[in-house]
Amino acid sequence: MSIMKLSTVRRRDPYLERELKRYENPLPSREYILQVLEEQGRPVPFEELRELLDIDKLELDAFQRRLRAMEREAQLLRNRKGSYILPERASLIAGRVEGHPDGYGFLVPDDGSEDLSLEARQMTKVLHRDRALVRVIGVDRRGRREGVIVEVLERANTRVVGRVLIEHGITLVVPENRRINQDILVAPGGGGTAISGQVVTVEIIEQPDRHSKPIGRIVEVLGNYADPGMEIEIALRKHDLPFEFSTRTLAEADALPETLVASDWEGRTDLRALPLVTIDGETAKDFDDAVFAEKNGRGWRLLVAIADVSHYVQPGTALDRDAGERGNSVYFPRRVIPMLPEKLSNGLCSLNPDVERLAMVCDMAIDHTGEITDYRFYPAVFRSHARLTYDQVWNWLDGMTKPESDLHQRLLPHLQALYALFQVLGEARGKRGAIDFETIETMMLFNAQGKIENIVPVRRNDAHRLIEECMLAANVCASAFLQSNRQPCLYRIHQGPTPEKLEALRNFLKEFGIGLGGGDDPTAKDYALLLDSIKTRPDAQLLQTVMLRSLRQAMYSPDNVGHFGLSYEHYTHFTSPIRRYPDLLVHRSIKAVLAGAHYAPGKWEDIGLHCSMTERRADEATRDVGNWLKCYYMRDRIGEVFAGTIAAVVPFGVFVALDEVYVEGLVHVSELGEDYFQYDSIKHQMLGERSGRRFRLGDRLQVKLVRADLETGRIDFVLSEAS
Repeated sequence: MSIMKLSTVRRRDPYLERELKRYENPLPSREYILQVLEEQGRPVPFEELRELLDIDKLELDAFQRRLRAMEREAQLLRNRKGSYILPERASLIAGRVEGHPDGYGFLVPDDGSEDLSLEARQMTKVLHRDRALVRVIGVDRRGRREGVIVEVLERANTRVVGRVLIEHGITLVVPENRRINQDILVAPGGGGTAISGQVVTVEIIEQPDRHSKPIGRIVEVLGNYADPGMEIEIALRKHDLPFEFSTRTLAEADALPETLVASDWEGRTDLRALPLVTIDGETAKDFDDAVFAEKNGRGWRLLVAIADVSHYVQPGTALDRDAGERGNSVYFPRRVIPMLPEKLSNGLCSLNPDVERLAMVCDMAIDHTGEITDYRFYPAVFRSHARLTYDQVWNWLDGMTKPESDLHQRLLPHLQALYALFQVLGEARGKRGAIDFETIETMMLFNAQGKIENIVPVRRNDAHRLIEECMLAANVCASAFLQSNRQPCLYRIHQGPTPEKLEALRNFLKEFGIGLGGGDDPTAKDYALLLDSIKTRPDAQLLQTVMLRSLRQAMYSPDNVGHFGLSYEHYTHFTSPIRRYPDLLVHRSIKAVLAGAHYAPGKWEDIGLHCSMTERRADEATRDVGNWLKCYYMRDRIGEVFAGTIAAVVPFGVFVALDEVYVEGLVHVSELGEDYFQYDSIKHQMLGERSGRRFRLGDRLQVKLVRADLETGRIDFVLSEAS
């Protein structure tokens, strides 16, 4: 439809040009509809709105669909008479509901304003993560805005995992997610074969309202709590993790060849003679990256070859849709939920030794100060000359062992070149001021029956750090390449502390007579200098923990604001396309630039938010599984006394991390002593009013284990006599 055929009313639409590009017969834009409603200054019935916007009969269905979509997104609201109103004019706020295990909740507004509190009575109408419209009615006793739910816009829960409870002939499902604090009533005949205590998936057939509980039917019986692997089955469903590939995705994967075909070589550099190697952990199965370094005058040449996943996973395919939905692979103890089917993740795309593989290569020139002076990206074919492990490489470099085979002996000079380069890159990192928090990672060891036997620390050595520095260099080059060529992408961004968190950190540090430099806008170097100055202090771990908590989470965004922690002006993820969807998008973007084209997968901002969400979702699910396994591990140790450190102070008590066992549990405030304890969030402490006894983050305690409850995942301690 041309502009000339549109009425004068429709030509006034400020976004008409945009709508004409999108649609052959455009409707009034959402913005124009809202503008017309605003101009009326009162509720507008449908027929009147139709006339105001000059909608003809042929457009009616499409126009009504647009209005319904705007209602779903809370841009519009209909009053009791069916007339359209603007939510903000009715003092209504749209947002997502966050439930609390104690029954109350919050509305997190879409506009980013301060959360509203919802009392328990309001939460009977909704479940955790539902979207709702809320009216502000005042403030609660803590001074927060308080709201009442006017309308539920969107239901987030269709299936819920939980435990069956049968009482007086009535079957309930108690949700595993404690934020869903309403039990689900099972409809008559909807219980199937489930028995009390079993873990099930229930499909909600009637959502809750203020008069009735949610009602559902059991659609899947997972088994009993203590069944092997049950903790993972629960986590997958509780966090809505996609864990089954679609039939089309599996068919597309099956149709791929087992090895390279002739057409794969077109336009690629042949690097098969170059002794690139992979260096990973003992248990790794998917190998994203291979490395090679050699001396080049006073500097080095560094090659980082990354699996060319984008060659096999094309935009618009089922493989791509499933990978995008997953966002990343999820690594549980003893089980991986991969982003890509096994044929790709452990086969065609995995850089296994002695087989020809496709790669995207970042080929860098690095000078003697650790500065990258030149780089280029190109597609290649290569063979990994060896699959090496971190411990193996570090033992050779440190001289603890010698390479046994001729192949490994030939590779040693290249590994030594890599190590020399790593030391230079490490110095450059220090000068740049990147923050290097020392954290203890742990690994669970299992017996033949699949039960947790021990929890041990994972010691990082310089071989780990060597690979990390190589990956950082390639990632920085990827972001520089895309930025300089004005190709949008997802940057990995990390912002510094908020003003509130910075003030809280400075107030805390004052207690110890130390300060953070940088004034109102500290840099990563200010953090790094402070970390270095406190290394030898006995309270170094405490101070580091509080500094770490002052920083924001890293996320994916098309808006490059830099990476605070690494002290980079631009940074992106290029090196793990087998297990991270943003890396796959970066590969496509680089290929587009090399081809003189432009890559646009959709709204970059929405994709960034989705990938940031899937990353957090994976973290929460793996944390749940880890906590459950630790709970199971501690069940047989009730009554034992342990030494530990206060790892967190919360209004209801202190969490204690045990030495050597690497398990955390709660000492409830009621167990701290016969006193009233005041919680101080700034000083990270509990202080007894009468006794003056203080429990502060980082304090040492002796505690006795009194409970390890699998159903709630709670580990509870009390102070032992020695504390």
